Amino acid sequence: MKKDQVLDPLFPECPVRNVLSRIGEKWYVLVLLTLDGTGQPMRFKTIEAAIPDISQKMLTQTLRDLEADGLVLRHAYAEVPPRVEYELTDRSRSLLPYIHSLVGWALDNLSDIVRDRKAFSEKG
Repeated sequence: MKKDQVLDPLFPECPVRNVLSRIGEKWYVLVLLTLDGTGQPMRFKTIEAAIPDISQKMLTQTLRDLEADGLVLRHAYAEVPPRVEYELTDRSRSLLPYIHSLVGWALDNLSDIVRDRKAFSEKG
């Protein structure tokens, strides 16, 4: 099975599972939010600096996945030294309102979630 496809025996062609499998990856949404934060193309090192706990390998893979899904455009410039920039596509911009809503929900509910997790773990 390909990494970018989720095949369920009962629902092998389910588009929701296929898309959510990618969006649910750890860095996918964070990279989109980082690119959205500036409103302009960003270089790899700038993205990496904005997400200090992501490895170079994982950022490279995440950017490739985003590009493969049509959510990020990669521009390579024939310069010395080489310059590569990444920017959001119209498709990713159409996804961002939903991501921002999710972020808002998380911020509104984080303290209650942390409290409930602590209470749950104390129960044994």
